[in-house]
Amino acid sequence: MQRRDLEEQLVTPLLEILDLSTQFHTSRGVVRAVDGVDLAIGKGEAVGLVGESGCGKTMTAFSVMRLVPSPGKIIGGEVWLDYDDSRRDLTRLPEEEMRRVRGGKISMVFQDPMTYLNPVMKICDQIAEVIVLHQGLPRAEARKKAIELLEKVRIPIPSTVAQYYPHELSGGMRQRALIAMAISCNPELLIADEPTTALDVTVQAQVLELIRQLKREMRMALLLITHDLGIVADTCDKVCVMYAGRIVEEGGVYETYGQPKHPYTQGLLKSTLSIDEFKENLVTIEGTVPDLTNLPRGCSFSPRCPHVSAHCRETRPQLIELSEGAKVACWRYA
Repeated sequence: MQRRDLEEQLVTPLLEILDLSTQFHTSRGVVRAVDGVDLAIGKGEAVGLVGESGCGKTMTAFSVMRLVPSPGKIIGGEVWLDYDDSRRDLTRLPEEEMRRVRGGKISMVFQDPMTYLNPVMKICDQIAEVIVLHQGLPRAEARKKAIELLEKVRIPIPSTVAQYYPHELSGGMRQRALIAMAISCNPELLIADEPTTALDVTVQAQVLELIRQLKREMRMALLLITHDLGIVADTCDKVCVMYAGRIVEEGGVYETYGQPKHPYTQGLLKSTLSIDEFKENLVTIEGTVPDLTNLPRGCSFSPRCPHVSAHCRETRPQLIELSEGAKVACWRYA
């Protein structure tokens, strides 16, 4: 993609999340799963959302899709999507309109395919059902398109596999079937939530290459949710680092990996193993992720930060822009 084209696409983001907050009211207290997240994805852009388990990555995606499970609730913020020659706030769309957005404009590939595939429906029928719902095609034509999609995601003998039930497929093939369902209506944004977690290394590489290829062919934007920094480096243009429900650093992949600003990002990169570099001892980030029902008063990372000051413990830093496209939430740069 030419630099000018990319810059023009990023002027008006395809998806813009502003101060999004999602909470769960539990017997232990209020869980701040998503705590004032700001995030923008341009048309055709690939963005990686990384962080430790439980930091709010998946719940951010569920909030965008308005699929937050009970007792969770979006309590504030806006999610603007640019489609049909207008910009609309998804948090305020009627549910009927939101159902058209899901699968039609934004699709999601989930972490565990068996959780989201119907065990008593054939693969072909599940994909066809989405096509009928969003495109209004006759059932027979939708089934034919479903088989074409299975071929598109590199499933061998797609006409035969189309008649299988989910339990008859391997993990990699189930994930490919879920991807076929996700792209069936040519979405403008694909959200992939840990799409390779349950797969072995060889199949992981195949699925990631498939996602990259489909993104190029269909000119989709991509939000890739993962804890694997290497996957983001191979797949994404931009990386957003999340900690305790908030974005703490954002920037281009090469710039962020080359010169990480936030102490948490620095710790993640130092703790990552590489085949190009020998490490005598594994570097780890001391401490644990804070309890989301009882977050520190100031910076959420302050109990684990090697550069913490009194000001960090008292006041929470905001995400500020250091240079074009590079942002960090840390008092060392305020």
